[in-house]
Amino acid sequence: MVRRTKDEAVETRNQILDAAERVFSARGVSRTSLADIAKAASVTRGAIYWHFKDKADLFCEMVARVTMPMEDAPCQIDPGREEDPLESIRAMLTGILQRTSGDAQARRVFHIVFNKCEYVDEMQQVWQRFREMQAGCLQRLELGLAAAVKRGQLPAGLDTRQTAAGLHALLNGLISKWVMDPDHVPSRTDAAGIIDVFLEGLRAAPAVPAGKPKRAAARRPRTRPAPAARRRA
Repeated sequence: MVRRTKDEAVETRNQILDAAERVFSARGVSRTSLADIAKAASVTRGAIYWHFKDKADLFCEMVARVTMPMEDAPCQIDPGREEDPLESIRAMLTGILQRTSGDAQARRVFHIVFNKCEYVDEMQQVWQRFREMQAGCLQRLELGLAAAVKRGQLPAGLDTRQTAAGLHALLNGLISKWVMDPDHVPSRTDAAGIIDVFLEGLRAAPAVPAGKPKRAAARRPRTRPAPAARRRA
């Protein structure tokens, strides 16, 4: 009996999350109330409050259903501590992209996250959580790139901070594109190939000699004095 009650609670929770996903997608998060979700899920508002603290908590749990697997191995590896840091970076990035390209529900939820939510008022805490997740991913990329440079897998002098920001932007941009254009989502193999193209480009980048600035300052053109000024001189 206890087992059945627990299973029913899990089923009701998933039923609410499924309804929230549909209603958020159709109406947007700010225009959706818990009463709207309760109606779509065929449950009472009390049932929603039994499982979730408020709308922000419900929204986070809806997102967590599809992002939690992306936070597991191999997507959550620490490239900075691996024996082959560059391959670990590749595994992390391709794991996230393959998870996204192969999961239509994940893309629907990301569509809500990117295009159907205004991060104001009660949703500010959600935005803060996303910022922390993004910062963690960016930090792992930078540590992995630094380890790859140290092991000689990438050119010496590589600006690991800017390179990490670029790879992170590539990741977010691809996910955003697939969300907006679901008819052109690549296969798992193609998703891995995209990452390989960029990593190969990093390997082929010229090394920056020790002691040489990474970015040369623009040299100002010398200006000749005006004729009148030359005569006065």
